[in-house]
Amino acid sequence: MSATLDLADPANRPAPVSARSAAGAGAGAEKPSLVGMSREELAEALGTIGIPEKQRRMRVGQLWHWLYVRGASDFSQMANISKELRTKLAEAFEIARPEIVTEQVSVDGTRKWVVRFPPRGAGRPVEVETVYIPEEGRGTLCVSSQVGCTLTCTFCHTGTQRLVRNLTAGEIVSQVLLARDRLGDFPDADTPAGAIVPNEGRLVSNVVMMGMGEPLYNFDNVATALGVMSDGDGLSVSKRRITLSTSGVVPEIVRAGEETGVMLAISLHAVNDELRDELVPINKKYPLEKLLEACRNYPGLSNARRITFEYVMLKGVNDSMEDARNLVRMLKGIPAKINLIPFNPWPGSRYECSDWDQIERFADYVNQAGYASPIRTPRGRDIFAACGQLKSESERMRKTDRERMESARILELSGNGEA
Repeated sequence: MSATLDLADPANRPAPVSARSAAGAGAGAEKPSLVGMSREELAEALGTIGIPEKQRRMRVGQLWHWLYVRGASDFSQMANISKELRTKLAEAFEIARPEIVTEQVSVDGTRKWVVRFPPRGAGRPVEVETVYIPEEGRGTLCVSSQVGCTLTCTFCHTGTQRLVRNLTAGEIVSQVLLARDRLGDFPDADTPAGAIVPNEGRLVSNVVMMGMGEPLYNFDNVATALGVMSDGDGLSVSKRRITLSTSGVVPEIVRAGEETGVMLAISLHAVNDELRDELVPINKKYPLEKLLEACRNYPGLSNARRITFEYVMLKGVNDSMEDARNLVRMLKGIPAKINLIPFNPWPGSRYECSDWDQIERFADYVNQAGYASPIRTPRGRDIFAACGQLKSESERMRKTDRERMESARILELSGNGEA
């Protein structure tokens, strides 16, 4: 049975922050956040409050350690920084965590947080979803890069929510910090009782940019955030354990490899342009031929650094054995693995998941052709945390309210008509 944690209960609350920090995180007057800044940007920020240039490198190192190794969310926790400097930092900057609206735990241990950020031009506070997937040897965090999405992929729930705005680098990084807080993945922090987490090592060991939004349409902020996540003196997530998933923004793919060095995943889902135009409409702008050419040119591509091609299994749409043969033929010559994803249903979707025996036949063929093709077992379906199910909770509720009002209006009109 899934559960939604009561964040009014002190035992379930995130690490406490000062009243000033909490107000700065969610109110109108926003201070710049140091979270998500590169080292160079952090040094520049310190210069604005009068830190002498010869001290900045040392101060950046101190702040970096407190933010990303110790997990500090308030300047008062930074014990080896003078009280005077901590006060100056607190007056000018912010490092508090974003607000958690809800935290849900699936029967399989998957956790989903609805996270609220300031408006930043959106007119009202915005929300995204962040998902943690625990497995035996790793813990994967699915991170969002945008509020909503412009791509309208027909099998994806996020695509039904219009794009509100890009997330900042700090808002992207803060999802990792928040998850490590809640899981007890920082020093001196406790893991929640009964939580399903890896038996050893970091609890958040892998990061996938597969949450809400298209990461390559928010390139600069995503690239900065990935640089912070992979810094060896901080969060220290190996670039081999960070995967950026794109629906196929061809002009940015090679650049992503050059500037981030992380692993690449392609949201593919079809083996011909006609079907992909329908499932992934960006294909009309960047068809398969151009997409596959960009993949072949991805920097660092090798058998040790394969591209993952994600393929959602839709009953009677893209799951025939002919599709399997064409998929293998299409990817020939590209060091790749194929991730088969059973379709995860959501309200209003017109698709069904392929039958399980057909998924297995499809997987067997792809495996025999030399592509590692694990079937991604659905995780977190009961809390709408599975692939393709993410959507802002407030947007989901607004849609429900609109539908309820429309139903009431129809009933009223029907009653008037009968009278």
